Amino acid sequence: MRWLRLVFRVFGWLLTPFLAWAASFFGAVAGALIAMRIQDPVDGLVVTAICGAATGFAAILVWLRYLRQSPEAREVLAVTADGTPDTVAILPATEHTPE
Repeated sequence: MRWLRLVFRVFGWLLTPFLAWAASFFGAVAGALIAMRIQDPVDGLVVTAICGAATGFAAILVWLRYLRQSPEAREVLAVTADGTPDTVAILPATEHTPE
């Protein structure tokens, strides 16, 4: 069961970049659909890139805002409020007393 918990933690750690990648991909697809109506191919590529970057950035902002407001989601995904892995949570508790 411990390996399953580790798999879910790794999934939680990779969820933030995956979310940004997926959002930027779908934003670029939407930008490409808009760019089909533009005559200049360079302008079409610029529109596609801007749409992809904007949606990826917006998705990251929304996701990090959600993580900051939801301690339950942070605990389940084992991430901190800024979306980075909470490596302290995976360390085993030691019976170490400070001197």
